[in-house]
Amino acid sequence: MANLTDKAKAYLEVFNSGPKIELFDPIALKAMQAQAPAPPQDNLPSIHQSEDRSIKVKNEEEIRIRIYTPEGEGPFPALVYYHGGGWVIGSVEMFEAANRLIATEGNVVVVSVDYRLAPEHPYPTPIEDCYAALEWVAANAEEINVDPEKISVGGDSAGGNLATVITKKALDQNGPAIQSQILVYPVTNLEFNTDSYKEFAEGFGLSRNLMKWFGKHYLSDENQANNPDVSPLKYDSVKGLPPAIIIAAENDVLKDEGVAYAEKLKQDGVHVQYELIPGVIHAYYSNMIFFEDETRQSVQHIVKFLNKVEQVI
Repeated sequence: MANLTDKAKAYLEVFNSGPKIELFDPIALKAMQAQAPAPPQDNLPSIHQSEDRSIKVKNEEEIRIRIYTPEGEGPFPALVYYHGGGWVIGSVEMFEAANRLIATEGNVVVVSVDYRLAPEHPYPTPIEDCYAALEWVAANAEEINVDPEKISVGGDSAGGNLATVITKKALDQNGPAIQSQILVYPVTNLEFNTDSYKEFAEGFGLSRNLMKWFGKHYLSDENQANNPDVSPLKYDSVKGLPPAIIIAAENDVLKDEGVAYAEKLKQDGVHVQYELIPGVIHAYYSNMIFFEDETRQSVQHIVKFLNKVEQVI
């Protein structure tokens, strides 16, 4: 039986009263979302400095990043953050509140990456963009007041998937050193067959059908779902990866694959901290209007984890 907070029930009542996302053409959906009024900015956590920049990625294309800098002298640790949205929707703006909180409360420079989205830019373009952003942060650490020895990567949902892949790619290709991984309900397998997929298949925000819709538009060939760079649970080994924190929502189709990835990391000798946020649903982390307490709780877990990793290293 689902265990939902009153705020989660209120959120789902609003969400379930609208049209199903998976019934839309993704390009048309994004055009509609672009025309929607911007969310209110009145209650955003304060930030010392926020700056948008354009950086070059593969083939001289450009993407946007948003840099959140806390007050103080630095150099600061950094968190390169990849937003969720099923590789198809989402933006840096959706995670403005959480990223401001991490920057301010963790004394961390957060670099939020507006990578290109499917289906216009399917797999592997989002991975390539996210890796290019990590390389840019490492190469420009001094300019943005970052300690190049203290760069972490993170993300939620599809962004958590990208963070796991970027971490493995950096290790295998002798790329920038990554201090830790911050994974909020990450996608780690596109088989859609776990117990949590069955329990929360419909009615809890992110449905099984919606995840299939995201996967369909992210991949140009459904067989790509077996590629470990799409489904990180399929990596032969994750030995040598940096410490990770995995934060899960109790009522989420992705819950079980987060547990499975935590176990995979542990079995290969990677330190993992696992936190389950009770009573909430997928996407709570980007909906601070409904889930302020749970978002702040998650940020505190992340900040404490980053501080602990920094002390160990």
